[in-house]
Amino acid sequence: MTPEQLSDAIVNALATLISEAKIALPDGVPADVLVERPKVRAHGDYATNVALQLAKKAGQNPRALAQLLADALTATDGIASAEIAGPGFLNIRVDAGAQGALAGHIVAAGAAYGTSDTGVGQKINLEFVSANPTGPIHIGGVRWAAVGDSLGRILEATGADVTREYYFNDHGAQIDRFAQSLLASARGDEAPEDGYGGRYIADIAADVVAKHPNADSLPDDEALEVFRAEGVELMFPEIKKSLHDFGVDFDVYFHENDLHVDGAVKRAIGRLDELGMMYEQDGARWLRTSDFGDDKDRVVIKSDGQPAYISADLAYYLNKRERGFDRCIIMLGADHHGYVSRMMAMCAAFGDQPGVNLEILIGQMVNLLKDGHPMRMSKRAGTVLTLEDLVDAIGVDAARYVLARYSSDSTIDIDLDLWSKQTSDNPVFYVQYAHARLASIQRNAAELGIIIDAASFDPSLLQDEREGDLLRALAEFPRVVASAAELREPHRVARYLEDTASAFHKFYDVCRVLPLGDEEPGDLHRARLMLVAATQIVIGNGLWLLGVSAPERM
Repeated sequence: MTPEQLSDAIVNALATLISEAKIALPDGVPADVLVERPKVRAHGDYATNVALQLAKKAGQNPRALAQLLADALTATDGIASAEIAGPGFLNIRVDAGAQGALAGHIVAAGAAYGTSDTGVGQKINLEFVSANPTGPIHIGGVRWAAVGDSLGRILEATGADVTREYYFNDHGAQIDRFAQSLLASARGDEAPEDGYGGRYIADIAADVVAKHPNADSLPDDEALEVFRAEGVELMFPEIKKSLHDFGVDFDVYFHENDLHVDGAVKRAIGRLDELGMMYEQDGARWLRTSDFGDDKDRVVIKSDGQPAYISADLAYYLNKRERGFDRCIIMLGADHHGYVSRMMAMCAAFGDQPGVNLEILIGQMVNLLKDGHPMRMSKRAGTVLTLEDLVDAIGVDAARYVLARYSSDSTIDIDLDLWSKQTSDNPVFYVQYAHARLASIQRNAAELGIIIDAASFDPSLLQDEREGDLLRALAEFPRVVASAAELREPHRVARYLEDTASAFHKFYDVCRVLPLGDEEPGDLHRARLMLVAATQIVIGNGLWLLGVSAPERM
């Protein structure tokens, strides 16, 4: 029995009490009831405070309502007992057979276990990384690569239609400084004071000169245009390859420059004009963002006729909405925190709902520690640590896992020595080892000729306390995935996997799964093997959601 099934049982019990005129609920029966695992195992398998929540509406004392529910629930198949605690809590114990049946359900569901339809009908544009094409992806962008791709997988697991999008900022001052840095390198000059350094600049400059032998000898304006166009073209495939090697691919690569070339900026301003959101002052055109919570109005077209930075944001947001996306999620770094209010005001100015049509997630800093000290330098990119630096140190799996393991709004200090260890101290190794161990048990069972199927599976035999703990952990997986999707928090899946791996190891330490010596395999062995198979599926499904491999041998 899953928490969802138990919630349904409580809802049905409430409906029965109403039909029998034992209680009255003016607002009707709730659609679902919160069921949680109690912190103290002795209190039962699950607990709910529904009697406390509904007592006043039902005109009942909480304990009296809890007693009515307890009587109704104990008459329900699959529920062994329901006991009242404190002012009206219900502690519920599930029948071993009903609880154990979950293992067979998980094996039958396979890769679909953990999925739901809570996101069906949502068309989501998920924009993440979106680093400027002026160098390798820095460590902050790598965090969004891991978190963004995992979030996309989790949202899809709820039935949402997700498009992963990368926005190339290939227009404006940063690209100009990039071109100036390339030209300076090609001419043997020092990089501009606000330019870019690192070995990669010299490498790209050399590639441009190899393709255009006289580019560095052209007049400055002509030379800068060559190095800008060719430099950006050389960075695009490199960024895409780095992300692909990290297990992250995008459905759409959108170029900012296209917004200026195809008139999208003008169309967005025209729409806002129609809505009465624009005005002129001091020769410039302004957007009334202060009407929607921004600290001031924003210049969209400067007095010299040039578009301000926000103009591309307006055009890009409208473009997404015109492409049919009802939810636009954007992941930004910590240095963009002050950017949120103007973006939300922009959303409202278009007549949309901030927080619904537009969501902005802010990710905090990532620090790499080696031998207990912060790493500061990248061999290739100068002072900026990159995706390659992290992967070279701990590998793709550990990098993706550690970046997705923490809430995005917290700073991460990644101890490279810890995350490169092949021991249980390393969380990703701990979870992957559990998966490999589960696979090994099943290989050994196959060698012994033990076959498990629905016909030979007796779930009522899974009565050990450790078996119950593991089954309840497995039952939580769909709820964890749904919560991670709703809250945009992939780290919930990672922490769940560690808890479930721990529950499995504790189960395996006390419950023998395979027969010893000449012992004939029995029904208990087969029941435990079904539980093992179910656990491998859950851990494998969870690792997939994080974009981390699920090895069968280690």
